[in-house]
Amino acid sequence: KVSTEDPETAFCTLANREGLNPEEGSVHHCLYQFTRNEKLTETNKLLCDVCTQRHCGPKNSIKSEKKYVYTDAKKQMLISLVPPVLTLHLKRFQHAGFNLRKVNRHIKFPEVIDLAPFCTAKCKNVPEGNTKVLYSLYGVVEHSGTMRSGHYTAYVKVRTTNHHLSDLVFRGQSPQALGTEPVKGQWFHISDTHVQAVSASKVLSSQAYLLFYERLL
Repeated sequence: KVSTEDPETAFCTLANREGLNPEEGSVHHCLYQFTRNEKLTETNKLLCDVCTQRHCGPKNSIKSEKKYVYTDAKKQMLISLVPPVLTLHLKRFQHAGFNLRKVNRHIKFPEVIDLAPFCTAKCKNVPEGNTKVLYSLYGVVEHSGTMRSGHYTAYVKVRTTNHHLSDLVFRGQSPQALGTEPVKGQWFHISDTHVQAVSASKVLSSQAYLLFYERLL
């Protein structure tokens, strides 16, 4: 969706991004790179309808592409509507010539993540004045093996029910503040029929493929 915004606020976020220095190889770094401000120049210039009309006249029938006017522009992908449950899918493959190769590199991810630096300042379902949008980790899917074969396992946190999520899902109401700490609970590793209690550090050291967070604030 392309929208016309005030240039002064179009690229503003709920929380300041200037102080961010995300560690490479982390989820924070992935989100920072995905939402970075990009300059569109040269062959990536943007077709400007206003510039075209100014150059050719509003009533001119433009038949040749050469008459279109392109201009330098800026582009930024930001979150405009935060979800009750945040699901992050990590790309675990890369091209190696004509083949695909699995990426086994460990990507760091936190127990509590703040999306505010990656949200537009006019985020639709965040109360005005809020500068934090917090989520707590409750599930991880891990894949072991190669691109041709492997095995999926999961880490799940057994925790108290977050009743505020139902208000957010079914009524669109913003959740009440539940704190800034991870939701307390016991982590379990699940592989087929085998279930074993594990520590949070074991979960955070896994090679995550899918991450599931529930909204706190």
